[in-house]
Amino acid sequence: MFINKTNEGLNNICGKNISKYRTELKISQRELAERLQLVGIDIDKNAIQRIECGKRFVTDIEIIAFTKVFDKTFDDLLKR
Repeated sequence: MFINKTNEGLNNICGKNISKYRTELKISQRELAERLQLVGIDIDKNAIQRIECGKRFVTDIEIIAFTKVFDKTFDDLLKR
């Protein structure tokens, strides 16, 4: 059987890092969503909240946008 969740039952492994980097920038989830929209990703505050708590999958396109917004590498976003 194929399992597409982490051992902790999360739908992504980058959500905790996204939350950490957003907090370091001292911006709200709404402001992060606005910054992502400026780089071409149509996402809202609720989706950011669901990503950060691991309830939403994150596409590769979205990960690229997060790396641009945070000025981080893929490894930074995906490290555990």
